[in-house]
Amino acid sequence: MELRRRKVEWVGADALPDSGSSATDSLHDREALMELLRQLPDGYRTVFNLYALEGYSHAEIAEQLGITEATSKSQLSRARQWLQRRLGNFDLQ
Repeated sequence: MELRRRKVEWVGADALPDSGSSATDSLHDREALMELLRQLPDGYRTVFNLYALEGYSHAEIAEQLGITEATSKSQLSRARQWLQRRLGNFDLQ
């Protein structure tokens, strides 16, 4: 609820780097990855987007979200673990 109240904006699929493969494969991979990111629990997704996609430090994230740096780091770690488990279920080329 806190995240909705703050209206944190998310990075779209166009912010993901192109893998250099064919346009069709790249689009499929990008869409699959974006779907996984959308499925992340809110806290994980917020910290992951701010850190990995937007380049904020844990200190900046903590200040922006009103959490501790340790919470930011643990949310990022859990987001990565969550994504790794699910990436095993996807056939990304």
